[in-house]
This record gives sequence, C-alpha cells and structure tokens, in this order.
Amino acid sequence: MILTVTLNPSIDISYPLEHLQVDDVNRIKNVGRTAGGKGLNVSRVVNELGEDVLATGFVGGHYGEELKHLLDGNQISHDFTAIAGDTRECIAILHDGGNQTEILEAGPTITAEEQAAFMKNFTRLIEKADVVAMSGSLPQGLKPSFYAELIALCHEKGVKALLDTSNASLEASIHAKDKPYLIKPNESELEALLGKSITNGDELKQCLESDLLSTIECVVVSLGKGGALGKFGNRYFKANIPTLDNVVNPVGSGDSTIAGFAVAIQKGLGPEDIMKYGMTCGMLNALEEKTGHINVDNFKALYDQIDIQEV
Repeated sequence: MILTVTLNPSIDISYPLEHLQVDDVNRIKNVGRTAGGKGLNVSRVVNELGEDVLATGFVGGHYGEELKHLLDGNQISHDFTAIAGDTRECIAILHDGGNQTEILEAGPTITAEEQAAFMKNFTRLIEKADVVAMSGSLPQGLKPSFYAELIALCHEKGVKALLDTSNASLEASIHAKDKPYLIKPNESELEALLGKSITNGDELKQCLESDLLSTIECVVVSLGKGGALGKFGNRYFKANIPTLDNVVNPVGSGDSTIAGFAVAIQKGLGPEDIMKYGMTCGMLNALEEKTGHINVDNFKALYDQIDIQEV
C-alpha cells in the first residue's frame, strides 16, 4: 500500500473566464471543486494506476468534511487527523487564453496537541505501508523539521519515504540523520541547497555527486522538455522524453511524476523503469484538463517512447 501525506490540503476551486474584469463583476457559469493539495494529486494518480492508496494529513471544519466527501467520490481511502481549524480554500481563475490567477489561503495553524495526534496516527498507518509519499508545504504551526521526523519514523519501520517539498522543509530533511529515499528537486532548488549555479549537464551531475546528496538513494531532477536526470545509488540515468503537441494543463505533472515513482518503487522495479513510470505519469497529466489525473489507456504508448540512457 502507498500512503500519501498532505499536511495542508485544500478545497481547490476553479473559475473559468473568457476575460477577467479587474475591479468589476465577473459572473461564472461553471465552477470546479476538487480535493486539493500535492499529496492528494499523488493519491488520485496512484488510484488510477490501480494501486492501493491511503491519504492522510490534517483536515477540519466544513471544508474538511467536503474534502473527505470528494475523496470518497474518487474511491480514495483516507485517514486524516481532525483539527479545530478550518481546511483552506484555494481559488484558481483561468482566464484570457491560458492565464491563471491564483488566490491561496494560508490555512489553519496546527496545535501541539494536533501534531501529537497526527504522529500517533502516522506511526500506526506506516505499519501497513510499503511506500510513503510526502508532498507539499507545511501548514502554520509545524517546524521545518516535521517531514524529517516523519522520515525517521519510516526508517524505523523499513518503509521507503519519498519527499516532494521545497525551501526550509527540504533543507531540514536532507540534513537530517535519516534521509528520504527519493527527492525530486528542480534545478533552482538544487542551486539554493548547494549555493552554486548550474549551467550544463556536467555541472548538474557534479551536484548530484556532492556530499549532501550522495547519501540519498534516489535524486531525480526534472529538466522540463529535456526529460530528467536521476541518481540511483552511484548510477546516473538520463530520461529523454517525446515532444507533446497537445498539452492541456501541465499543473500537477510533478505530483503525477511522484505517483509514478511511488508505484514503480512499490513494484520493486529498477532505476530505468522507475524513471519511465514517473516521466510517463507526468506527461499523461499534462494531456488532461483535470489536475492530478491521467488516462491510463495512453500509458503504454507514452512509456514505450521514453528513452533511458545510463550516463
């Protein structure tokens, strides 16, 4: 089973408009409401790949109940920790030929008691998990080291922890004694972590060979249309991907990539197939309107077009 962690989920609201009238009334005919948050995007894609998934995190209030109801509608199992605060709403206004204006609430502040309740529940849930995928930013009230604490618990139980976050929480996790099994930083995040600029592929590989990252089993860096470079132990692989001419919505492709990695790792596949699973899911998401969604009927066709080379 794959356990996903979304510590600051949201009800994601999409407002499609032909044109956004600033400082005026805008009327919406079609409103979309989905269970949002990077980890819940991962959950949906894992579920669509036909694998067992369980979502956890913090939820509270009326919107927390709505979020659980939306997951039930997607047949996604969940076991959240209840909080006194309200789950947030996040608004995306899609307008003017592809522009997207977002309004993101900060979300609730998690109390010490709620943190302790989550840790107790998480410790119970990882007993059933093969892989844990932790995604997204931390809500208010949690220290940057919170993910590192979860990863330490995973290590105790022999469970592989995948981490997709940034800034202080990523830095705290890779400096901790117990490392995540896999991280997926982009080039700018690597530059910030290592304090150096990256201008070419050779420099990128040197970064992955650094002391800071050498003890993390899997590090995969997305290169956009250029595919990805992955470090698996002391082996390095370059994924070359086909050009997509019919991209609809790339938002959530990184989360879908993590879902592919998680499924491949749970299946015990090797580095080449882990890379191909992740890249395929990321591309499939970009072909769909809905964020965190893939059409599995197209999986094999894209999978077979990805070229993996050891470098």
